[in-house]
Amino acid sequence: MAIALRRAFSLLAAAALSLSLGVLPSQAQAQSFSGAQKSEIEKIIRDYLVSHPEVLQEAIAALEKKQAAEEAQKHQAAVKDNAELIFNSPRQVTVGNPQGDVTFVEFFDYNCGYCKRAMADMMDLMKHDPKLKVVLKEFPVLGPASVEAARVAVAVRMQDKTGKKYLEFHQKLLSGRGQVDKARAIAAAREVGLDAARIERDLNSDEVRLTLEESLKLAEKLGLNGTPSYVIGPHVVVGAVGLEQLKEKVNSARCGKATC
Repeated sequence: MAIALRRAFSLLAAAALSLSLGVLPSQAQAQSFSGAQKSEIEKIIRDYLVSHPEVLQEAIAALEKKQAAEEAQKHQAAVKDNAELIFNSPRQVTVGNPQGDVTFVEFFDYNCGYCKRAMADMMDLMKHDPKLKVVLKEFPVLGPASVEAARVAVAVRMQDKTGKKYLEFHQKLLSGRGQVDKARAIAAAREVGLDAARIERDLNSDEVRLTLEESLKLAEKLGLNGTPSYVIGPHVVVGAVGLEQLKEKVNSARCGKATC
């Protein structure tokens, strides 16, 4: 009797989850019950859920965990398939340690408020982790002004092969207030000692166009839908998750644990 009850409760939980998600039994399954049986099953399910609402919460939590695991697998497969462009593209900006044992890639938008706050996390990681390679990729998703700023940023990268001036420029734009557009970006480039006239000439180059196309295509393949987004080793992280979670992902990529 106890076994039968446990099996019934398992079936009820599965049925409850199906009902909560709007999933109906197949036609073949529905035809296996008489009208009276279906009415009785619906009553049992309702009564059981009213008495044990935690069952539905547990089932939904299990589903969310399963979906998160599946999403992580998809992300890791996408990272593996596109690793060369993600980590070693000739069109990316590399700061930190170019020979680092872990690569931290950030996709960002200069008009993203979360990116502004997340910049401090990236700088902290670079400061305290001398073995970290950091890659910056423009991902302008917040309108025409963001695209303008990203184009200027690519022109800055074309002029600064070391990444040092680019990083100064990057910090200046993300630490300021108000909307960032072409004029604001060029002013920031001039402030860090770059040739604004050359930037103007480079804005319409194939290199600028191809760089942004590459970043946007990579973001699409990785399933990124917002900024900031990160690729840290095999992991994809979406959103400004905070310094501690970023450290855990770096450690996981380095030694397989949250703390090395």
